[in-house]
Amino acid sequence: MIATQANPTDFFEPVKADLAAVEARMRTTMSGQNEALISATEHLLASGGKRVRPALALLSARMFAAEPARAVSIAAAIEMLHTATLVHDDLIDGSLLRRGMPTLNAQWSPAATVLTGDFLFARAAELASQADSVRVMSIFAQTLQIIVNGEINQLFIGRGRASRDDYFPRIYAKTASLFAVAAESGALLGHAAEATVAAMRTFGQEVGMAFQIVDDILDFTSDENKLGKPVGSDLRQGLFTLPALTYLDQRPDDPDIHALFNGRAGDPEVVSRVVQAVKDSGAIDLAVAEARAYIARAQTLLAAMPDNLYRRSLAELAEYLVSRNL
Repeated sequence: MIATQANPTDFFEPVKADLAAVEARMRTTMSGQNEALISATEHLLASGGKRVRPALALLSARMFAAEPARAVSIAAAIEMLHTATLVHDDLIDGSLLRRGMPTLNAQWSPAATVLTGDFLFARAAELASQADSVRVMSIFAQTLQIIVNGEINQLFIGRGRASRDDYFPRIYAKTASLFAVAAESGALLGHAAEATVAAMRTFGQEVGMAFQIVDDILDFTSDENKLGKPVGSDLRQGLFTLPALTYLDQRPDDPDIHALFNGRAGDPEVVSRVVQAVKDSGAIDLAVAEARAYIARAQTLLAAMPDNLYRRSLAELAEYLVSRNL
């Protein structure tokens, strides 16, 4: 594990003005919207987040000298889509806190929460259309389908299953697919060669996979104040992430693991014992190594891209995502 970490503002600096434009674009409202909807949208956009996904899109676009206004549009669309998925995720999971703040569904009815998420999806699509690229709009729509299909799979068949064959496709759909479209869109808007566009998509996917693995690690190693939600939240929902899967490889007969399989995923004492067992087993270090392998592959792809300030910032961003808070 890395003892020192980059400051996110360092690699965001080259697109600082663009990120400010993204924030403004997301907050642009049309006349006639319900006041409660406007207030809820503002609350969601102001509730935190490092804006990693739009930064990735902007840095990719700048690396290929894409038109800034079009890059801002797709970056805003990607962050709005991410926000919409969080609204629906929190409702599906029954989460009452995110980043230490009450979720929308903790304050509103399920119907109002769903409709707000729907509005944000529609707003994301509108923003994506402002990038003025049919192809970018197409991959944006395909990504939304991937995300929703992944959520359906998790809802119906993903809980209570402990398999790497289930885990990696799930985190691709949940997280890495959006990182992939961010990096790919920047290259497309910059009119990069087809092979380069494909390489940037893979770069984004590798970074996104590592990002989610680290998130899953932090669910075991961090604390509730930093997470903004209870430790072991995934286990409480019957979801087995890479640290637990790695531990299961070592201790397949652990009775607490079997208790989670047999309907005790919500038992806080069982979850607490499993979290501690995972931390004590060395599974965390093995999961970190897998995340770092994704970043290493991403860095190899990035090394073939134009050598400029934006490429160097992307390399720093990738390194930060795998070392944050570990």
